[in-house]
Amino acid sequence: MNRKKTKIILFIFGLVGIFVAGNLARFQVLKYEYYRAMAQGQQKKFQSFLGERGEIFFKGGEIIATNADTKKLILLPEEVEDKKNVSLKLSSILEIEEDQIFEKIENAFSPVSVKNGLTNQEIEEIEKTDISGIYTIEERKRFYPQRTMASQVVGFLGGENKGQYGLEGHYEEFLKGEEILKENNFLSTEQASLKGGSLILSLDYNIQFMAMNFLNKAKEELDIEGGTIIVTNPKTGAIMAMADFPTFDLNEYSKVKDSSVYRNSAVQDFFEPGSVFKPITMAGAIDQNKITPETQYLDTGEVWIGGRVLKNYGNKSFGKVTMTEVLEKSINTGAVFAGDAMGKDLFLKYLEDFGFFQRTGIDLQGEALFENAEFKKGYDVNYATASYGQGINITPIQLVRAFSSFANEGKITNPYIVEKTIKNGKVETVKTSAEKQVISAETASKVTTMLVNVIEKGFGKSARIPGYYLAGKTGTSQIPWPALDIDKRGYSEKTWQSFIGFAPAFNPQFLIFIKLDNPKAKTAEYSAMPIFRDLAEYIIGYMQIPPDYEI
Repeated sequence: MNRKKTKIILFIFGLVGIFVAGNLARFQVLKYEYYRAMAQGQQKKFQSFLGERGEIFFKGGEIIATNADTKKLILLPEEVEDKKNVSLKLSSILEIEEDQIFEKIENAFSPVSVKNGLTNQEIEEIEKTDISGIYTIEERKRFYPQRTMASQVVGFLGGENKGQYGLEGHYEEFLKGEEILKENNFLSTEQASLKGGSLILSLDYNIQFMAMNFLNKAKEELDIEGGTIIVTNPKTGAIMAMADFPTFDLNEYSKVKDSSVYRNSAVQDFFEPGSVFKPITMAGAIDQNKITPETQYLDTGEVWIGGRVLKNYGNKSFGKVTMTEVLEKSINTGAVFAGDAMGKDLFLKYLEDFGFFQRTGIDLQGEALFENAEFKKGYDVNYATASYGQGINITPIQLVRAFSSFANEGKITNPYIVEKTIKNGKVETVKTSAEKQVISAETASKVTTMLVNVIEKGFGKSARIPGYYLAGKTGTSQIPWPALDIDKRGYSEKTWQSFIGFAPAFNPQFLIFIKLDNPKAKTAEYSAMPIFRDLAEYIIGYMQIPPDYEI
């Protein structure tokens, strides 16, 4: 009985085996092509495709940032016999520290990237060597044809292929190419559609070039420690030039030893403006009908506020003067008089309206804001010194925005750099923020006339350009110790010297702001003002602006 059951079980297993074998044969032979096609459909290989980064252009079409084919040096550690000797040889060719190269390859077991963006000379030198294990391969890299031109404005593409600083950082999402996964048979025409957006700036190449030249000249002649020049259209807020000193080569940003040079001082550094702030105080008091340009004031050379004495520059006194003469002669105590006539609450209101307690919103990465907490405590002496630009910290771009109101019928315009964008072949004009009325058009006109008198009759005479009326104001302020050494208090002997003005005064086409860090000059009258005059004269000729009167 058991033997019979065993035979039956074996017979059943045999039938099952025959059935399975038959189906396998059917799947593998008869329907081989069908199932192979199904398997291939499930195992398609996908590849990541990244569109090219968008470009950046000056207003006139000159390229600031683009993409170019370059070569980089790759080293295979397993093929290198003497890593120390190889590091030494490559160091002399690539201008990279020997230790840096050796650290990269000493314990590496996979290909090592030694340097990107090789020059033709470096490639030739490498090809002459007998080093084994080194290879040059082609790559697509960000390239900046203008090198040091507007470097702090542009920013750069960092090591992780992400924009850092300036426009590259602020517009990262717009500039970067789109990345998708697709089959290997991806067409080049399809890849072109993945390209990132491009930017057309308001920056004018020629004005930017001249601004940089003047800063370089200031280094040679005045030994400045730093400097900023901003040129705008005060009626629109368009930035025509924004130059910084010192600058750096965007193609070799990694060689910069002090990363603070990456900072754009126009939007990221604070300064106490000094006398360029006096027109702001005057504007508020005039707008509230507390004073007029003809209001007289008896200057004794000093004023006592909260137990402290405040004096004019050089301890000078001027006797009976008008408010217009206060600006012409840059009288500190006269500015205190105007601020006091307005009162603390109104003074604070106008500083807020002029935008000194908020960012401008300019389209650059990292715009800074100083809280001015000490000033806002409300002490009388703080308001008094702020009336002539001491004890209040602002950025250059904040001052430029506020000053634009005098050239624009009392309305401030928010500054911007990008004028147009290009995406998928479509060009669009960037919408700018609405203007804000901060003082009346009448007040703006009165302050403008006062600023013209500064240049025609006051300390600004050396800024005059025959045939044209210019409006402007100098400023010289001591640099507080905390800005230089956080452990010290009070003011150092170093100065910020600045000038801000616009032309033609009664039909403004441009506004210029200049700030020099500790120039070897007594005041801005001898440092920033001559630069303003020369740059304004260049722009007038470049823009072919007709004269206000015959010489």
